[in-house]
Amino acid sequence: MRNTFLVCYDICDDKRLRAVHRTMRDFGDHLQYSIFECQFTESDLLRCRHALSEIIDHRDDQVLFVDLGPSAGRGERVITAVGRAYSPIDSPCLVIDGRE
Repeated sequence: MRNTFLVCYDICDDKRLRAVHRTMRDFGDHLQYSIFECQFTESDLLRCRHALSEIIDHRDDQVLFVDLGPSAGRGERVITAVGRAYSPIDSPCLVIDGRE
């Protein structure tokens, strides 16, 4: 079962920020500068947390995982905005875990 997560990050160093962004592109859809929407199984979530923990400085940086609940039955993504209208930044990305 997959849950939808918002992954939000605050990274204090530009080099680590770029690395976190590149890593997150492998896991979800880029919504805003430091926010991704991801559909995670438990193992996907563990892999993402592990990948990010290898990049960030645990004393200065922060990554938040906001669990929005099960992905199934959620229907279409509903995102509203105040100010500029929301438009997807990147095309969707696929997560390939190598299992058959």
